[in-house]
Amino acid sequence: MPHTNLQEFIRALEAAGDLRRIAAAVDPRLEITEIADRVSKAGGPALLFENVTGSSFPLLINAFGSFPRMERALNCASFDEIARKIETLVKVQPPQGIMDKVRLLFTLKDIAGIMPKKVKSAPCQANVIRDERLLDHLPILTCWPGDGGPFVTLPIVITKDPDTGIQNAGMYRMQKFDARSTGMHWQYNKDGARHYEKFKALGKRMEVAVALGGSPAVTYAASAPLPPDVDEMLFAGFLEGRAVELVKGKTVDLYVPAESDFVIEGFVDPGDETIEGPFGDHTGFYSPADTYPVFRITCITHRDGAVYPATIVGKPPMEDCYMAKATERIFLPFIKLIVPEISDINLPMEGVFHNCAFVSIKKHYPGQAKKVISALWGLGQMASTKFIAVFDDDIDLADYSTVAWKLLNNVDPRRDLVFSEGPLDALDHSAPHANFGGKMGIDATRKTREEGMGRDWPPEIRMADDIRDLVDKRWREYGL
Repeated sequence: MPHTNLQEFIRALEAAGDLRRIAAAVDPRLEITEIADRVSKAGGPALLFENVTGSSFPLLINAFGSFPRMERALNCASFDEIARKIETLVKVQPPQGIMDKVRLLFTLKDIAGIMPKKVKSAPCQANVIRDERLLDHLPILTCWPGDGGPFVTLPIVITKDPDTGIQNAGMYRMQKFDARSTGMHWQYNKDGARHYEKFKALGKRMEVAVALGGSPAVTYAASAPLPPDVDEMLFAGFLEGRAVELVKGKTVDLYVPAESDFVIEGFVDPGDETIEGPFGDHTGFYSPADTYPVFRITCITHRDGAVYPATIVGKPPMEDCYMAKATERIFLPFIKLIVPEISDINLPMEGVFHNCAFVSIKKHYPGQAKKVISALWGLGQMASTKFIAVFDDDIDLADYSTVAWKLLNNVDPRRDLVFSEGPLDALDHSAPHANFGGKMGIDATRKTREEGMGRDWPPEIRMADDIRDLVDKRWREYGL
């Protein structure tokens, strides 16, 4: 059952025995991070800190930190269930172009009922904060010792394209500078940065709204790699099976999710930029300080009984890994639309999702694996992937032992490695230049003579099926 707001999600987690309330006083500076990191890496529950030093609001963390919790958040039995739903919808009326295929998902008549709905009043505006303390009311975390300050870590940042008027919701960390301003970490390839550059070129002030909490599907949608013209609120409605309600901000001409716990409203002036960071990031290393826009806050609204949602990132696995794994499965059908020979993709948590991709394909012709590598390097966020290894489709990509065996035995370095240069994730500290560096593709498929294999490829050892069946039936007899 979908969760309209964060309170419903908390009650569902608690009913399932998957949430712990912590009444002891805790410090938002480092202490909560250490607690949450230990619990996350031990596969523990969501944590609701009810007594955070310096704030009257409780803090929820690790709410998405397991596969069952992510599935509950997205109202599904498995991420593949959502992927199959997407695949079915796209196949109903196959359009011509790839972008048409993506947009089709959100224009079919049978899902017209999930279009975002504007309302005049909303729970998120039950209370308005305009005093000088503003951000000081919130239990904003300082996550790691080397961080530049406290950071808002789970924000839904809403901006509007000045040319089209289309809103975008993205998830970008926000360093608290003081009670009335934060940094806005818009990386160069993000929609928020694109909007800001347009306003900057026009010399106009850019309004921004930041929602916190509300429906877990809305929070996830803000992190999803959707095309620029696809509304994140529409995607959240697709996940929930019902329309997301939106209300106009109190001080900005932007529409925000009505069920949010908090909404921070304000603006960014063109050229108003300063140093933001460092920040202990999901790579397990600190991302360096750099220049980013300053977000000036005009007011904060919140619902009655509001809960502040947060997450921490660092050495994997952590909570963000499960959110990213959901994206891997849910968006696989879109990747298959562009590269149809792909059977499966696995982005290992250890590769922090932009460093490594394992891919399996149905191979039909020589050089096909290298073609797939090139295609993925030209595809959206996959363009930043540093290592891509391609296997035949008779492999379980989640079986890392078999993956390593095939990788180490099927590859001739001179013949099967592809080296390239291009865009990399902004957080890749190993790259010689920011956002740019080397990449490697690996063809770990079975090779043909046309691919330079000068001798026959050996058959793989497999037991006869009848013997496997016989042993399965007699297993108890053996006393093993």
